Amino acid sequence: MPPASARDRAGLLSTLYTTVRGVALISPWLVHLLAADIVLSLLLPVTVAAPTISYDLASLVAKSVWLGIQTIFTRLNGAQITVSGTTPPRGESAIIVSNHVEWVDFYMIQALALKAGMLGRCRWFAKQQLKWVPFLGWGLWAMRMPLVSRKWATDQREMERVFEGVKKNSWPICMRPHPVSSEQECRSLKLLNALGLISYSEATRYTKAKFDDTVLWCKANDRPIPKHTLYPRTRGFIATVNQLRQTSHVRAVYDVTIAYARGNSFMSTPNFWQTVSISRLQDTWRFHVHLERYSLVDLPRTDDELAKWLETRWIEKGERLEGLRDALARGQSWPPNGL
Repeated sequence: MPPASARDRAGLLSTLYTTVRGVALISPWLVHLLAADIVLSLLLPVTVAAPTISYDLASLVAKSVWLGIQTIFTRLNGAQITVSGTTPPRGESAIIVSNHVEWVDFYMIQALALKAGMLGRCRWFAKQQLKWVPFLGWGLWAMRMPLVSRKWATDQREMERVFEGVKKNSWPICMRPHPVSSEQECRSLKLLNALGLISYSEATRYTKAKFDDTVLWCKANDRPIPKHTLYPRTRGFIATVNQLRQTSHVRAVYDVTIAYARGNSFMSTPNFWQTVSISRLQDTWRFHVHLERYSLVDLPRTDDELAKWLETRWIEKGERLEGLRDALARGQSWPPNGL
């Protein structure tokens, strides 16, 4: 075994190399992001006179940004994302519901969007305060990103603004619905500070403490307890379905399940800096995404039935994650047979 001083020097050199490598990879992308925000800001006047042209141009700009960060993650840093379930049809507009593990979840959704040719059409919920940030906020507005608060009455009006062009002009879209069902439910789960930019708006990220709160809430409200997820927020999902089922081109709901592992540690994820700085990510982490497609016309018609439908998907999602955890414990590859 080398002496401690030699190990320290090797560790320092490794850290220095990773830092320099990360800076070298992320710096051009950050410049690209800034340029994209400026271009998107310049599109704001176009949204008034030619909203469809603005939407299409904004989608092209967004695609270039998201493809850039996805390329760093997968091609340059070697992340291998395994995919199971249904292959999304090319060019299909859909509503996406997903469990939320960590900020890096967006890589998993983007992997599916790439397969469907819809990367530039993805729309994410962002904090309302961001619209006042120069260039970034203006860019979000130009892209018709939903900018939400913690108040449902306000957010409902914002969703109607975003959905107007989708319904009126048949804009292609892949949308993740606003998760918050009511302020009262949010308080009971301590989720009021949950929403964030491209953070997989499943109300909040999964943690053991939040899961414990979920268990208490489910027991108090006679709801089934999910595994490896939090109980889904339903009001935003119901509003999204009721709005977009009025269109002819939004045809499906994609139920997405995201899972990670580091060694034998289930649901252990890299942080964002690690995803852009560490090479050969596949040697350390497993990344998996599963998709189930449901035709929008087959979904229930009433709000209560839609809430129950989403609850059932989350219970199934928990069982799917449990199967992945068991496969990991047995040393099996993902996805296991029968997933």
